[in-house]
Amino acid sequence: MKIAIIGIGNVGSALARGFAKTAHKLVLGVRNTGDAAAKALGAEVKAELASPAEAAKSAEVIILALPWNAAEAAVKTLGELSGKIVIDCTNPLGMVDGALALTLGHTTSAGEIVAGWLPGAQVVKTLNQVGAEMMADAGSLSHRPVMFMAGDSTEAKARVATMLADLGFEPLDAGDISKSRLLEPFGMVWINQALFRGKGRNWAFAAVERK
Repeated sequence: MKIAIIGIGNVGSALARGFAKTAHKLVLGVRNTGDAAAKALGAEVKAELASPAEAAKSAEVIILALPWNAAEAAVKTLGELSGKIVIDCTNPLGMVDGALALTLGHTTSAGEIVAGWLPGAQVVKTLNQVGAEMMADAGSLSHRPVMFMAGDSTEAKARVATMLADLGFEPLDAGDISKSRLLEPFGMVWINQALFRGKGRNWAFAAVERK
């Protein structure tokens, strides 16, 4: 498949490096295709560079690798995405009472809000539950790390599951898009352990079955 990655910060760059090891074709959606860092990443992962709208138009799957506070403005520049699969890997993070926390939950989620912005697209919430390092090299762990996904389209989730497996994850279906309300706090568990409890960033969750 041809995958458009919108945003090439830590998460977008890591996903580009991860997918560069697979058979998928990549296009990176960037605001400035002449930027030296963007050109270097594009050359490294053998990806096209295009504006976000052009990248989204040309791809079958669009990955939103964006900070939550920039997501709405960025999504509104992408044009018509009806029928396309859109992977939302954002977490709605912000400062709450002086600490990093989720700014949404219980009655809605970032995944549901993104789906509301893109009513014709098939939005799948996933790739929000580990740090960028694991996305680039999930296959190197001793246990296959788990990656949950949520979305309303069974067909879209099946295709996304194949992509997750290509990255080295074990994909598990969490249910419809409202289950983003479970996956976003689950992402905060990783952040809490990695950043605030001393575990570091070089790990991921796994679903280990009894033999």
